[in-house]
Amino acid sequence: MATEHLRLSRDLARPAAARPIIAVDLPGFGRSDHRSEVMSPEAMGQFVIRLAAELGLARFHAVGPDVGTSAMLFAAAARPELFESLVVGSGGVDMDLIGKGLRSVIEAKPGTYGEPDGAQVVGTITRLTRETPPAEAMEDFRLSSLGRRWVEAADYVRAYPRDLPRLQALLPTVATPVLVISGKDDPIVPPANGELLAGNLPHAAHRVFDTGHFVWEDDAAGYMDAVSAWVRGGYRQA
Repeated sequence: MATEHLRLSRDLARPAAARPIIAVDLPGFGRSDHRSEVMSPEAMGQFVIRLAAELGLARFHAVGPDVGTSAMLFAAAARPELFESLVVGSGGVDMDLIGKGLRSVIEAKPGTYGEPDGAQVVGTITRLTRETPPAEAMEDFRLSSLGRRWVEAADYVRAYPRDLPRLQALLPTVATPVLVISGKDDPIVPPANGELLAGNLPHAAHRVFDTGHFVWEDDAAGYMDAVSAWVRGGYRQA
């Protein structure tokens, strides 16, 4: 997640934004330290709440694509007063709607899906992006997947069968405006996941981009423009 955070920071830090940006890799993702006790959507949502308290944030916009989707929604359900709005998407929300590739990770035996040099993740990103991300982005992905990092990160999605039904039950209670962004040809998390969110969240908008899973890489400019427009006032229309 480090790469998309850096790109979001650069875009939203334009003078017109006039707001501070805090970019965080959730524990176990990017190059943040692994913490086994938060490697599930519901537990990670509680971590987001604790992090906000540590940073002294009383109310803020939160952007959490991919695995951040479920964590941010759990957090907003528990503490709606913290969030001015959310931007999520490309994250699984229903076991029946996720792609076969993601399901294979969820159902694999613990300890599989990982290579010491991060080559597996780099290969997956190269295969699934329409345009290869810049060299610095690919290096960040590689460093974020070294050793057992990808093996340990997979524990997060292995909690989906337990946590996603709980999340779906909470969706109608989420009062926060939510922008859901999906990739039209996403084989990992098909846009039906975004449609489910948009249909069950009280205040939501759903944008589908002509991309694969990595919307922020396939159409970085469009993704950042959508996020910028949303946090600069578009969320009030949701």
